[in-house]
Amino acid sequence: MAALGWLTPRRRSATARSVLAGEASAEAARKTAQALDADAGPPAASEEAEPEPAEPEFPVAGDDLAAAFFDLDNTVMQGAAIFHFGRGLYKREFFHRRELARFAWQQAWFRLAGVEDPEHMQDARDSALSIVKGHKVCELMAIGEEIYDEYMAERIWPGTRALAQAHLDAGQKVWLVTAAPVETATIIARRLGLTGALGTVAESVDGIYTGRLVGEPLHGPAKAEAVRALAAAEGLDLERCAAYSDSHNDIPMLSLVGHPYAINPDTKLRKHARAHDWRLRDYRTGRKAVKVGVPAAAGVGAIAGGAAAAIALHRRRK
Repeated sequence: MAALGWLTPRRRSATARSVLAGEASAEAARKTAQALDADAGPPAASEEAEPEPAEPEFPVAGDDLAAAFFDLDNTVMQGAAIFHFGRGLYKREFFHRRELARFAWQQAWFRLAGVEDPEHMQDARDSALSIVKGHKVCELMAIGEEIYDEYMAERIWPGTRALAQAHLDAGQKVWLVTAAPVETATIIARRLGLTGALGTVAESVDGIYTGRLVGEPLHGPAKAEAVRALAAAEGLDLERCAAYSDSHNDIPMLSLVGHPYAINPDTKLRKHARAHDWRLRDYRTGRKAVKVGVPAAAGVGAIAGGAAAAIALHRRRK
């Protein structure tokens, strides 16, 4: 920590939390990757996958010093994993209608804006932590498997999945890197046949969630720290690695590697990528046009309607 001495106490504390979160995530990822490798079956079929030709110089087959790091939300999967997870927990009566309205608003805002807002994301994570406090880790893992099938599987971007598969076919490891809980991210990684996942680590004692995080959410600089820590532990050369994201918040992670890609980029990332000659790919097509063209009033109506429909369905189930 001596290298952080020049920082102000507040910035030093934030940096230390990012490092702690990154190191904890890397440690968890390496532990679960071994289990994933042992349990891996063939990945689920992708009905719409249309693999694009790999760049001539990358990925390089047989390069065991290279790996690929993929952001999850709106890069690999449409929307935010934590919101879909929240929907699944509501269905199982982990929380009530007031919390549902909050999740509905957050997810609708995310879909309409198309970018991550740290305040919205932090609020969502705080809500999720309070909901899982006192529950067993194994219980949430089992539920997460069901939620993936219900809400997430159909939201995987086929184009990004094809890119990940190209790295796997070249013999490289592929990791998800996300602010979502590491347990949720690990489930998604296993279902897609990936190596493993770096995610936010929620503290647990004797297999029970405490409602606290280890460090901070794996967001922004913390993602970069996680990738750096994992690369050091795995003996990777970051100049040979690739990273993919849709968000300008991930510029620190993208800047670490020799092959950064902007996937479905937000405005700030698109501008940064063009300025630095990074590769860009956009798989949103019509969804992007809808996002830009929806008037504010229509957006509010969609939010209210979605929440009302969910509540009505819940009532019918009782």
